Amino acid sequence: MTEIGLFPLPLVLLPTERLPLHIFEERYRELIGECLDSGDEFGLVYADDDGVRDVGTRARVTEVLARLADGRMDVLVEGGDRFRLLELTTGRSFHTGVVAPVEDEGVPAGSDAVERALRLFDRLRELTGSEVDVPEADVAQLSYVLAARVEFSPRDKLELLSDVSERSRLDRLCDLLETATATARSVRGAAERAATNGRVQQG
Repeated sequence: MTEIGLFPLPLVLLPTERLPLHIFEERYRELIGECLDSGDEFGLVYADDDGVRDVGTRARVTEVLARLADGRMDVLVEGGDRFRLLELTTGRSFHTGVVAPVEDEGVPAGSDAVERALRLFDRLRELTGSEVDVPEADVAQLSYVLAARVEFSPRDKLELLSDVSERSRLDRLCDLLETATATARSVRGAAERAATNGRVQQG
């Protein structure tokens, strides 16, 4: 268990996912500034009107995209390991909490599921005209590597983030990819709305 700074947002960051953030609140400028100085990670957790969820992702700043004169900044972050939020703590201007690692359980996904997921992802990539790379079949936690390259809803991403079985995660991802592929096929104009951040848009 360890205590880390937390950044609650109405979005989900998956492991390996890269995401641009606009930092404008003073307390989070302080948090990101400390992470830039120390190289430490912070925790990104999904939060909405129902509160902060108990599963999040460690994030590190990989690039400062812009620094504005008033102290605001645009940064690029990358998702790392998952954590479970055990307790919210106080004492800093920004949110903090005690967290513990989330580890996968059970057996890995079978080769059939891996091949299906890669095939569906490649088909979606072709339909949308995306140039995002197709990962290798033997990459660790393939479900997250693939999902990080597709624009899914926060609810779907939170389900994937909370699942501790690569097998069930990959099955769930295949269902999501099939839905996205059907949407892209019926609305071919989705290719024109492909995101500039390199991820596949569902339309």
